[in-house]
Amino acid sequence: MHSKTALITGITGQDGAYLSQLLLEKGYTVYGVSPRRSTSDVNLSRLEWLGVTDKVKLVDGDLADLSSLVRIVQKCQPDEVYNLGAQSFVQTSWNQPLLTGQVTGIGAVNLLEAVRIVKPGARFYQASTSEMYGLIQEPKQSESTPFYPRSPYAAAKLYAHWMTVNYRESFDLYSCSGILFNHESPLRGLEFVTRKVTDGVARIKLGMTQEMRLGNIDAKRDWGHARDYVKAMWLMLQQDEPDDYVIATGVTTSVRDMCRIAFEHVGLDMEKHVVIDPRFYRPAEVDVLLGNPAKAQQKLGWSAETSLQDMIVEMLEADLKRLGNA
Repeated sequence: MHSKTALITGITGQDGAYLSQLLLEKGYTVYGVSPRRSTSDVNLSRLEWLGVTDKVKLVDGDLADLSSLVRIVQKCQPDEVYNLGAQSFVQTSWNQPLLTGQVTGIGAVNLLEAVRIVKPGARFYQASTSEMYGLIQEPKQSESTPFYPRSPYAAAKLYAHWMTVNYRESFDLYSCSGILFNHESPLRGLEFVTRKVTDGVARIKLGMTQEMRLGNIDAKRDWGHARDYVKAMWLMLQQDEPDDYVIATGVTTSVRDMCRIAFEHVGLDMEKHVVIDPRFYRPAEVDVLLGNPAKAQQKLGWSAETSLQDMIVEMLEADLKRLGNA
């Protein structure tokens, strides 16, 4: 049996790095699409952190450039394609709504087109997001909950999500969407609130600063570990039939409580260090997200393995180590 080949967009991001590690452990040949607009664009730090940089094959390409994607699919002949690439920061999507639409929305369809034209037998995974639920229509969100996006990012992701469904139903592509709720790790970007908190707490503990500025700390999210969630991505492409799945822990926690876990771990009182800064409020807030992972548990045999407490501690210890060695 020949080893499988996977193509990953967004390979240098958090999910791309963990997915690369997982697929390499399973014997895959892994190609990663690397957009390059300047010589300093490619950040390999996450792949380096996991020790897989030399094991993946990077190819120049861009979700906004269909011709590059066609050439890449022709060259790599992937068995599985994982579209994790996006402009994925919600706050930035308000400042760059058209770019977000082009990369996060149209970019996904460019990749679907490349697969349809060149390798229609490949299996396709689209990274959808719980942000598509936005102004929630049900207290616990499942695959059948109506969407109500509240940001350009969420709207672009919703377009990509429904196009993935359309390519499955119209062209018989094996195309799946994973509606992933928030998932974090030591590889999370500093612009995301969980990593902003663990990095900030580490800096306060090490005496590098005295305060941490945050926006709406009463927002609630369903947070899991990216290492667990990439397993669900892989499982989706191993099923007999393609389908869409909510991937979540089924537990929601406020930013305030998440902060408390981090400060308590290092023996500090969060009330003395957290400053609420209105600059970090969103134009349209998503107050609560809580996923219902019952379908993934039943059909994929998947469930989250890492608790929020363990994940925050892992992230905080990694940031203390990073900053202590800086």
